[in-house]
Amino acid sequence: MAGNALGRVYADGEIVIRQGEVGDCMFTLQEGRLEVIAHHEVRGDVRVAIMDKGAIFGEMAIFERTVRSATVRALGEAHVLTIDKKSFLRRVQEDPSIAFNLVRMLSQRVRRLTEELGERRINTEDRQLDRSQPERCASREP
Repeated sequence: MAGNALGRVYADGEIVIRQGEVGDCMFTLQEGRLEVIAHHEVRGDVRVAIMDKGAIFGEMAIFERTVRSATVRALGEAHVLTIDKKSFLRRVQEDPSIAFNLVRMLSQRVRRLTEELGERRINTEDRQLDRSQPERCASREP
């Protein structure tokens, strides 16, 4: 991992944040692509998203000191800017539209996840309904 005043450069496959670790900063993807991976006890590692230039992630750590909910890994070389809570709050004071834009992005995420959950629920209910229907056989006459 190489670093400079504007952030860090992560090599292909390098971990930016790891699920389960406590975070205290958020990130902005300046260049490249990242994948978001959640580990589930039953299904193992599951890719839940791919992020492109301009993506913001890890923001939950700015608002609450809790563990990271997923691992983020570089897909190819990725340039990532780290933003700590103090810097974030200072920038929001200088330009309140930053907070508005972050809330808008979070709202879009919640909307997308709500839609995905709704679709999954419908699919699950459809499968359960299919299983509960008796198999129909064509009647045979001798």
